[in-house]
Amino acid sequence: MSQYFQIHPDNPQKRLVSQAVEILRRGGVICYPTDSGYALGCHLGEKEATDRIKRLRKLDDKHNFTLVCRDLSDVGVYAKVNNVQYRLLKTYTPGAYTFILDATSEVPRRLLHPKRRSIGLRVPDNAIVRALLGELGQPIMSSTMILPGETEPMTDAEEIREAIGHQVDLIIDGGFCGMEATTVVNMQGEVPEVVRVGKGDPEPFQS
Repeated sequence: MSQYFQIHPDNPQKRLVSQAVEILRRGGVICYPTDSGYALGCHLGEKEATDRIKRLRKLDDKHNFTLVCRDLSDVGVYAKVNNVQYRLLKTYTPGAYTFILDATSEVPRRLLHPKRRSIGLRVPDNAIVRALLGELGQPIMSSTMILPGETEPMTDAEEIREAIGHQVDLIIDGGFCGMEATTVVNMQGEVPEVVRVGKGDPEPFQS
């Protein structure tokens, strides 16, 4: 059975955050709260943990994983961002958006879309995530906590524990954190394209 931490959503306990990050560094898979439902996450370099998430969610190789970043300094390392894109990102992060961008060589090839060489990046507005990322010192490789056959992310940590408690190493209970997935914006073309409407306001990216 996975470990289960109750972490305060506004003032995350440093001891528990450190323990959670140690689980990530050891190659574990965690379930954690964001600003748009719960997500599954692992260390960027851990192929086996990535494969565990794929199996849990029954994802194929065309699935776009997301790098969850603490701030825009991480985004510049893992994605190619021009001045116009950067200004948009600066305006709308942190927030409930996932931005699809051209990946740099820092992103492991197995995480990229096989044809588009893209990566999803996001900066959540959530204190627990910021604490985890601050301690870890790099992005978390992430996928929304949606069970196979479902369309909405899971929102209750106790229900998640019952559903996947034997398949992950840690579940972080950060309370209710929303029940809508992120708004996804593809920024690879000449103009941004909203490919999924979610919690983030899509209007700024619609021409």
